This record gives sequence, structure tokens and C-alpha cells, in this order.
Amino acid sequence: MKKYLLIPIVSLLIMVNIPSLKLQAQETAGKHLIKIETSLGDMVIRLYDATPAHRDNMIKLIKEGFYKDQLFHRVIKDFMIQGGDPHSTGADKGQRLGTGGPGYTVPPEFNPNLIHKKGALAAARKGDRENPEQASSGSQFYIVQGRVLTPEEINILSQRGVATFTEESAAIYTSLGGTPHLDGAYSVFGEVIEGLDIIDSIASLTTDPYQRPIEDVIYSISLIK
Repeated sequence: MKKYLLIPIVSLLIMVNIPSLKLQAQETAGKHLIKIETSLGDMVIRLYDATPAHRDNMIKLIKEGFYKDQLFHRVIKDFMIQGGDPHSTGADKGQRLGTGGPGYTVPPEFNPNLIHKKGALAAARKGDRENPEQASSGSQFYIVQGRVLTPEEINILSQRGVATFTEESAAIYTSLGGTPHLDGAYSVFGEVIEGLDIIDSIASLTTDPYQRPIEDVIYSISLIK
């Protein structure tokens, strides 16, 4: 079952082939780098050229200073960390967050080569019922933590139709990890290339009933190039 990343109110064994990880990295490489500076450490993210609408929208918002002193307002261990709500800047303790944005959405950009591996940057969105076109939030994003899957789990997910795998994606999910059940349903538009451990630090925090960390994690995003 998919966990919708909302703007919330909320069979054959495939063998690991490590060279395929390098192949996918080459296919998705982009020239734009951004830095997320957090109170728990920094992450560097490469934006994908294969998703130009999401790439350009993120760059535009960064240049406008949109992502300054915001919070990671939704955190689920072994799943993802989510930010991008402008209402989170200076938010009171316990304030429920997740409904803010820039006032527009971004058309989806689904690419079978861009998967929800650990460190993937993807756009949050409302659920299918109220958002049948699957448009992305104009600003809210999440970064995948996920977990490492076994080859047996890959087979089960494939047989049940929960996820579709190529040899390359199976290799990634059984080595680096991620959340394959989200593939093809959310727009992935970048990946963490430095600071994967920061995702783990944030994801391990204690959260309130709305999945907001009890300890605020403040971040700002800047454009490196």
C-alpha cells in the first residue's frame, strides 16, 4: 500500500549487479547542485536534467529565498523526511504543518529511470482522489531514507504488483535501499550525493502524533551551481 506523501491534513530472483549503479548515475547526472544546510548537518543534492520542470522550479524558489529557515515538518523512520512548507518558518512547538506552498502545482514528470532509492529527492503531492492528475506540490519535497530490501522481498513486491523492477533498480534496492512502492507515482527530481548520514539522523528523531519532530530540524537551501 502506498503511503501518500500529501500536503497533509495525511518470479525470479534478481541478482545484484553493482556496475549498474554507475550506469544509472551517468544517465541521471545533472549540472545543478544545491545544498541543504540543516541543524544536524549538510546535504548536497544533484538535480536531474531529466525532470526540467521540477529542477527549474526548485532553482527559482531557491533564488527567491523561499527555502530559508524552514523545518523538516514530517519525518517517518525507514521511509522519508519531508519539508517545503513555508508555514514552518518560525512555527510554534506542536503546530500542525504541511498545508503551505507557493500557490501553484507542478505537472508530474515520471521517469522509469528515476527511482526512490535512498537519498532520492522527490516532490510531495496530494492523494489521487483529490489530485487525479498527480500534480506535484509547488514547494513541498521529501528525501527518501527507506531501507535495504532482500532479493526475496523484491520478488514478492514484483509478484504482487506493488512495484516493478529492472535489474538495475533491483541492484540498487538490495544494496543502497529505498522505497520502491513509490516508483511511478511521485516525481523524483534529484539525489543526495553528499550527506546520506544526515537523512538517517533526521529520520531517527522522536516525532509527535503528526509526525513532526519534537526537536525542530531547521534548514535552508542554497544553489551551489
